[in-house]
This record gives sequence, C-alpha cells and structure tokens, in this order.
Amino acid sequence: MDRNDLTPIKAQHQVPARLQSCHTAIVDGYVIEGHVPAKEIRRLLTERPPITGLAVPGMPIGSPGMEIDGFTPEPYDVIAFTTGQTDVIYARYR
Repeated sequence: MDRNDLTPIKAQHQVPARLQSCHTAIVDGYVIEGHVPAKEIRRLLTERPPITGLAVPGMPIGSPGMEIDGFTPEPYDVIAFTTGQTDVIYARYR
C-alpha cells in the first residue's frame, strides 16, 4: 500500500531518526529504509539475520533510483540495524 506520510510506519517499526530516508518498506518482516540495493535485500532474505532491517540514510547519488547522468556516484553504506543495539555496516558501495 502506498502512503504519503511514512512517519507513523517509521515510528511503528522503530526506524532510528539517524537512518531515515525517503522510502520505507516492510519485506517479509524486515524494515527496508531508503535506497537499499536489491542485491542486499535478497541477501537479507537468504541469510535471515536477527536484525530489524536495512537502511541507506539520505539519498546518496548512485544508489538505486538515484543514478544521475553527469554526477559521480557517492560512496554509501547499507546499515543493518536492530532497535536498541549498535548499527553494523552490512555492505559498502564505493
């Protein structure tokens, strides 16, 4: 279901403010926040780690859906997060 205001969804699924982005999805019980590459979502669903979800904070140029002709892709990390625990880098894109 599409929604214009994702604030309640982010709050319900406890997405930390520091990791929030423009898109939030729930995929097979995991939170996917921002422009997370499909490769990492497939890996998540295969490995099924005990985490809340994955996030790509902000909107880094070069992340999926943010490819812009004439702009050099920005490095970014895919962050694995669990409420109340330390975030972990799940994947790096350089």
